[in-house]
Amino acid sequence: MPTSPTIDPHRLATAAVVVGVDGSAASDLAVEWAADTASRHNRRLNIVHGFDLAASAELAGIYDMLVPAVTDELRRRGVDLVTTASKLAYRIDPTLEVETEVSEANPARLLIRRSETAHLVALGAAGSGAAIGYLGSTLLAVTSHGKGSIVVVRDAGTEQQTPSVGPVVVGLDGTRHSEPAVAAAFAEASERRTQLVAVHAWGDMFDRIAGVPYPVPDKDAQIAGQALIAEQLAGWQEKFPDVQVIRKVYLFGPRRALTDWSKSAQLVVVGSRGRGGFRGLLLGSTSNSLVQQADCPVMVVHSK
Repeated sequence: MPTSPTIDPHRLATAAVVVGVDGSAASDLAVEWAADTASRHNRRLNIVHGFDLAASAELAGIYDMLVPAVTDELRRRGVDLVTTASKLAYRIDPTLEVETEVSEANPARLLIRRSETAHLVALGAAGSGAAIGYLGSTLLAVTSHGKGSIVVVRDAGTEQQTPSVGPVVVGLDGTRHSEPAVAAAFAEASERRTQLVAVHAWGDMFDRIAGVPYPVPDKDAQIAGQALIAEQLAGWQEKFPDVQVIRKVYLFGPRRALTDWSKSAQLVVVGSRGRGGFRGLLLGSTSNSLVQQADCPVMVVHSK
């Protein structure tokens, strides 16, 4: 008896675009990006804030006496944050269906739970090479352990808004972990009516040597890299004939290649749990560098 195909909850019409807010400039940019995405995909926008009552009460140091007052104040602040974020979203599209949520939960755990059924989850990150925003470790926890697509929208501290022109760039590592990223990248490029740049980088060897220029192209490496890209893109060009694909192979590492491309891209897409050139992407230096230094939003797509 044939089995029924697995339904992807992230693709259901009821799946909302979720954005976490904390009142920072970075989260404001994330709200605007999420609102634009929800508008283009005709989806609900869910604006959520977790104020982590347990951690706040522990910091207060006098739990029994202050929890009611702390809870009321934190909830009021949370309501103000999501109300302000809603106004930002309506500036992008006054017809958006917007829902808000203020929770006592830890923000990372809250967003990871919401990611299980969301179309995607967006968060903000602050600074260039500085500490990651959105309540410290929350961003890395969600990008590492969330489900589906997690998008990091970085605030570089300038007045420049998130880019709406340029290609979609996808990083490929030659494993099955890139497959969901390829699917998401093609869909995004088609939706945005732009080119897709498929990037494969061999490793970080040259990145570790200070002052070394771009390596001289190696013919065998180029041939092998192009073959890898062709294999990972097989079948997708037929599904998205409107998307023009540009294929790039680099001898230096993914951190440098993707950060360089982010300067002209409107979105960089990478898979999770990768190996090869993207080994340790979520928990290592590549991800830390990319989410803090990329000049465009970064989408991390998790395998099922």
